[in-house]
Amino acid sequence: MLAKRIIPCLDIKDGTTVKGINFVNFRDAGDPVELGAQYSREGADELVYLDITASHEGRKTFTELVRKVAARLSIPFTVGGGINELEDVARLLGAGADKVSINSAALRRPQLIEEVAKHFGSQVCVVAIDANYENNDWLCYLNGGRIPTDKHLFEWASEAESRGAGEILFTSMTHDGVKDGYANEALATLADSLHIPIIASGGAGQKEHFRDAFTLGKADAALAASVFHFGEISISELKQYLANEGINVRKI
Repeated sequence: MLAKRIIPCLDIKDGTTVKGINFVNFRDAGDPVELGAQYSREGADELVYLDITASHEGRKTFTELVRKVAARLSIPFTVGGGINELEDVARLLGAGADKVSINSAALRRPQLIEEVAKHFGSQVCVVAIDANYENNDWLCYLNGGRIPTDKHLFEWASEAESRGAGEILFTSMTHDGVKDGYANEALATLADSLHIPIIASGGAGQKEHFRDAFTLGKADAALAASVFHFGEISISELKQYLANEGINVRKI
């Protein structure tokens, strides 16, 4: 069995790391380059950097920041935000990113997934899905959770896989920042219906929540932000806890 991955997520707004609740009410969490280097030293398996206002503001992801991050990290990292075309992907990979995360642009033009997979390989293409649970269904949202679509989580995830996505990063807007645990039932449905890795996002507040995402939710990786940014859970302690719970994690 492949080791489960622990992935700190750094949401970038105006060049700094921020964290919100339910995609709003952001507060400063520190310098993204220094935080990334710290997580790399502490045993994180990967990092995700998301320029959370790029799509909404129509900007390109801050390439210079990616270069600075790449110079300091010894682990893989994914970059997302404002990626609309192959040139964006080439620019970010050229700056040192290992993978790209596409979300709004893929919903608007699903062929982008095929283009990225064809030109750079499926392993580079992470399709991020922001979905909110409403009216007994999971509805996908655009532009950092601002605009609802008519796409439904499970159907869209299946289409993304069929078009060449290498991973699905599912963020539950319902659970984001609330710290009551991940959307494990939805995660398990994704894991059972797809053949590519699922990254859980949204809801981590305790070490037990990571365990549940891997056992109940059947996720391949668990992503979190504030519990790491504000020192509530250390990566080394989390990995030791998970190992003691019988979950296969990479050693620090």
